[in-house]
Amino acid sequence: MVKVRFAPSPTGYMHIGGVRTALFNYLLAYKNKGEFYLRIEDTDQKRLVKESEEIIYKTLEWLGLKWEGDVVRQSERLDLYKKYTQELLDKKIAHKKEGAVWVKLPEEKEFTWTDLVGSKKISFKGKDVDEFVILKSDGFPTYHLANVIDDSAMKITHVLRGEEWISSTPKHIYLYEVLGLKQPEFAHLPVILGPDHAKLSKRHGAKSVFDYRDEGFVKESILNFIALLGWNPGEDREQMSMDEMIDLFDIKDINTANPIFDTKKMEWLNGVWIRTLNEEKKLKDRLEEFYKNEKDVLSKLNAEKGCDLVNAAASRMRKLSDFKSLIDFKYNRKLTKEEKENAKTLLEFLNTKLGNDWDSDELLLVIKEFSKNYAVNFKNIFFLLTGKEQGIGILELNEIFGKEFFIGNLKRE
Repeated sequence: MVKVRFAPSPTGYMHIGGVRTALFNYLLAYKNKGEFYLRIEDTDQKRLVKESEEIIYKTLEWLGLKWEGDVVRQSERLDLYKKYTQELLDKKIAHKKEGAVWVKLPEEKEFTWTDLVGSKKISFKGKDVDEFVILKSDGFPTYHLANVIDDSAMKITHVLRGEEWISSTPKHIYLYEVLGLKQPEFAHLPVILGPDHAKLSKRHGAKSVFDYRDEGFVKESILNFIALLGWNPGEDREQMSMDEMIDLFDIKDINTANPIFDTKKMEWLNGVWIRTLNEEKKLKDRLEEFYKNEKDVLSKLNAEKGCDLVNAAASRMRKLSDFKSLIDFKYNRKLTKEEKENAKTLLEFLNTKLGNDWDSDELLLVIKEFSKNYAVNFKNIFFLLTGKEQGIGILELNEIFGKEFFIGNLKRE
């Protein structure tokens, strides 16, 4: 059975790279009807950030990445690491220095594995790998020892992690060998880059998952977008649900090239998902949750025409945060003298042509006729009728609010 783990360190927020590692592990497990575990690697006591562990839990829960059983916490397993450290000391494989326990690889021994990303053979000579600490002077293990012991104890079959760990893998292979433990398969994921091809960082706009959530990104699009950072499911597929990603996922399809984080594409994909959620009658609930602390927006969402407003706004939204401005019908600015004259003329024209019945099909034809006859472009007509430079379409507003909405705008000062 495939068993994988996500093993973050509670040293800050959950960034995009960490979520991608969790997601790829999750997809591999569920594609193979395996198991996905969560392990908290909290052995670096100096770098721990208060509440970071809770953020990890909440992030995974919000995204729907459920883990098996209890969370494994390394700080609670110190006796286990010390036991194996003593075994290495007894075998003369490890030695003490500067209050810590160190290991050096045999210089002429070659350490080789076939990485699952790119199916590439990677080799290191022992002499090219630095001597390393396995147990620090504070009694806590380093990543090198703890992850090997834990992966073995948890019967992890596949280790998916960032490619920055490639140079450390010979150390881990050596520890598996000398401790007589079964070695998992390794897959090292390409590094996510910013638009300038440097490693993705805060200056590129890299944020926590909850920052994106609070900006109006929905979880379906976040997962979908992150999955495409290095994975190509084929057939130019872009929008995928979790079930579709599980069905399509194959480590062989992970690219070796480093993906570029494209914010514009992320926003585009979020808009696609917003329209999908609207088709599934789920968007209104998401908007109510997003605007739960904004009474004005909630009152419009729950009004008689609330669903109509959601339907009309959905096609123009890239983020949930766009909804508020789309349904805000306060005037952008006062009319100029020329605009007031055009508004008066337009109102007379509409009343003459349409009478009391402002049928949407007829309304569009009459607007086009007015634009041609009076040389007023459609952008200006939109502003006169709605009080905004852009937003929900005229015909949709007519269906929702009727002619009184437009008449009020045309008569404004």
